[in-house]
Formats: sequence, structure tokens, C-alpha cells
Amino acid sequence: EVLAEVRCRAALAPGLFSLTVPTGGGKTLASLAFALDHAITHGLRRVIFVIPFTSIVEQNAAVFRQALGELGAAVLEHHSAFVDDKSLARESREKIKLAMENWDAPIVVTTAVQFFESLFAARPSACRKLHNISSSVVVLDEAQTLPLKLLRPCVSALAELALNYKVSAVLCTATQPALQAPEFVGGLQDVRELAPEPSRLFAALKRVHVRHVGLLSDDALAGQLAERDQVLCIVNNRRHARALYEAIAEHPGARHLTTLMCAKHRSQVLAEVRLLLKAGKPCRLVATSLIEAGVDVDFPAVLRAEAGLDSIAQAAGRCNREGKRAPADSAVMIFATENPDWAPPPELKQFAQAAREVLRLHGDDPLGLDAIERYFRLLYWQKGPQELDAHNLLGQIEGGKLDGLPFEMLATKFRMIDSVQMPVIIAFDQEAQTALGELEFAEGCAGIARRLQPYLVQVPRPAYETLRHAGAIQAVNEKRYGEQFMALVNPDLYHPCFGLHWDNPAFISSERLCW
Repeated sequence: EVLAEVRCRAALAPGLFSLTVPTGGGKTLASLAFALDHAITHGLRRVIFVIPFTSIVEQNAAVFRQALGELGAAVLEHHSAFVDDKSLARESREKIKLAMENWDAPIVVTTAVQFFESLFAARPSACRKLHNISSSVVVLDEAQTLPLKLLRPCVSALAELALNYKVSAVLCTATQPALQAPEFVGGLQDVRELAPEPSRLFAALKRVHVRHVGLLSDDALAGQLAERDQVLCIVNNRRHARALYEAIAEHPGARHLTTLMCAKHRSQVLAEVRLLLKAGKPCRLVATSLIEAGVDVDFPAVLRAEAGLDSIAQAAGRCNREGKRAPADSAVMIFATENPDWAPPPELKQFAQAAREVLRLHGDDPLGLDAIERYFRLLYWQKGPQELDAHNLLGQIEGGKLDGLPFEMLATKFRMIDSVQMPVIIAFDQEAQTALGELEFAEGCAGIARRLQPYLVQVPRPAYETLRHAGAIQAVNEKRYGEQFMALVNPDLYHPCFGLHWDNPAFISSERLCW
């Protein structure tokens, strides 16, 4: 029904659209179908999918290629982790590289970082693709994930593209942010909804019962996990995830999932989790919010540390995902943590506060459309217009006028990700070890780098420097590549259950430096 309805609306005039469909309602392929029909109807040149997370870029690109069958080659994937494959013929590699630089393909799947930072960039290489954004359909997946400190510049850019560059933009999410004027300062105007009766859809696809269960100590939380055979617990930081996992490690089916594990490791754990769930065996998974990024798992119960309502909705999407249980039997339990070390990081506290207020006012249906709208309005009101443009970029543009636009300042200040993370290669299995061995003597690295992508762990720069100075990580083929490829050479620092750790000085100073 959703698919049929959005395709019927493809003939609407180009402009701004929203697609508000709850988790599990088929947004991904429905948005692709609308975008293709709309582009064909109005002579638009391409479809650009803008996705918040690199891992979901790869996942959605694969879904699109499968859906398009023999036309799957029309899908171009472009993000920071992509490296062209040396196994392809040189002519093909050069063609793909040029297409990535220019976004010269019928369907482009990219990240929000690539898309928005290119719009505010000052370097020709980053701006080379901009002309191909005009006359296109831009689908903004999970629109609520745009960083608040840059929200007004992002909204202003989308409005400008729709007004003057023949772009049709689709805000696609289950938790639609309240970005429309006049409530949102400088907000979007004339946004048309594509989904058929969103209120009815949300009621029909309601699959869980959400409630706040109050303050839980670590012992109480471990007890909640122990008393349920199949349960997912999502916490706000990796240290809490590890501590909680260690508290339940002896129970059957205990598993751990954070970004301190390389992607290959995480994929193995998720495969085990799915098998345990399908077989009805015990499965107790402790994870950070990475599990909320489109991961296809179906638990009968979910515990979620306090967070924003959009995160809670994503967590709820991992509970009764297939709709085989009654909502009353599918509990999503929100909890506050007793330990101050496990509290949400400062930048997320306002999200959690706004969600707490909405849970109090909309306890009967905290994931309904009214609750979600109230949440975003409350959040944006708490922040205020200044905090939604923290660097006053729009003021700088207005003040500079056409002849004095501060391009370099805009490019410097417009950063969607603030924290600097450094990649460390983990020799997790024989495939990774073989690739690292080849890298020692390789003349070119692109193909090998692509093979090593699933074995990277991103760590904060201070931790990276600690590991480097201790000799726990070392450069591979440093003479040729410098410190481009830093590999973990102390296997004691990668735990088979919870991944990379650097908190034990005895391990850091170990002389067993071999991979």
C-alpha cells in the first residue's frame, strides 16, 4: 500500500516532500520507487540517496542493486571508506573514480557528510560534483540525524536547492523532525507528505509497548538481563557495554557489540545472534547505539538507556520487528542509570531530557506522530535558533553578500563530525593477515585497502597516540605509505568478546608484539 501510494504521487510538481513511515514499513524501496518515477516524469537527471552512516550506505546500495537486477550497475556508492578495486580493469577503475568525483551516475548513494560538506566546501575537488546535484531527486534518509549545531544551515541548503536548482528533496524517516516554517526559524515551506495517512500507518504497524521503568543500578540491570532468555540492552557508551557484558558473561547466549570490534567481528556476532533468536535459544545482547542503525534483528524485549526519542524509536525497531507477537508482549523498557559514569554524554543530555518529558505526557503512545512532533519542537525550543547554527554560518553568508562570501571560513566551520577518530587495522582472521602481508611489499594499495576495510577499528586520537607510543600499533610498509596503515601488533589488546582495549598497562608494555 505504501509503495503504491508513493508511486501514484510521483507526478506531483518538483519541490519538497516528506515520507513518514514507521520502522518496518518499507521506506527504503518505496523511496527509491518514488524517486525513479518522479525523475522520469519531470526529466530529472539522477537520484541521490543521502544516508547518515557508512555501513548503511553499503547496505542500501546492495539492496538497490538487488532490486534493480541487471540494471544494478547504475548504482554508484560514494563515501569515505570506498576504495576502488584493483581487480577491475584500469579503464573501469578510472571510469568509476571519475564518476565518484562528479557523481555522474543515475543513482548515487552517499553519506550526509559527503553531501552537506560538499555544499559548504572551498576546495575544487570537493565542489566538482555540485553541478550534478541540480535537477535531481535527493532522498534524505533518517532526516532526524542531522547534527543540531548545523541544522539551520542544512535546512537552508535544502530549501535553496529546491527553490533555485530544480531539486526535489524527500525527508524520509519514521521520526520526522519538525523542520517546517513558521515553527522552525527559517524552516521548510510547502512540504508534501507522500505516505498514505501516516497516523493510520503508525497505528496499524504498532508492534511494541514502550514504558519508562525508572532508575536501575548495574546489578538490577544485569538481573533484568539474566531473568530473560532473549533480550537486547542498548547503552550510551562502550565502557558501560563492556561492564554490563562482563556482569552477564557466564549466562547462556551472552553477546557484546560495539564499535571497538571491527566490522568483520561484529558481522560474526550478529550472525550468531540471528541464529540463536531463530532457534529460540537464549540470547542476551549488550550493545551501543550502532545496533539501531538499520540492523535486522528481532528481540521479544529491549532495554534502552535514556536517549532521544528518535533513538528510542530506532531501538523499538529491534523489538518484535517481524510483528509475530502482540505489542503488549513486546516490551521496550527505558531506564535511567544510577552510575554517573554511564550517563549520556553532555551533547545527548538535552535529547534525553526532551524524551523524558514526552514519555511523561504521551505515556500511552510515545512513538506516535503527535509525540514525535512534540519531542522535536521541545528539543529545538530548548536549543534555540542560535544553537541550531552554532557558528552563525547563515549570518556570515548574509553579511558577506555575493561578493564577499567567506568560503574558507564556511568550509572550516561546517564539520558534521567533530571528534577525530583514527583507524587501526585488526588482524582478525586469515584474510586480514594475508592482506597485511601483501601490503608489506605492494606497489599499489587500493585493492588491499578495500579488503582491509572490514578490519578497521576507529579510536580517539589520544588512545591512538597511547597505542602508537607503546609500540602496540605499528605502520605497515612505512617507507612507502607512512602511517596510512597502522596495524595492531599486540594481540593481547584485542579481546575475542569485546574487541580493542587499551586500559591495561601491563598489556600495553608487553613485548609480545606480533600479529
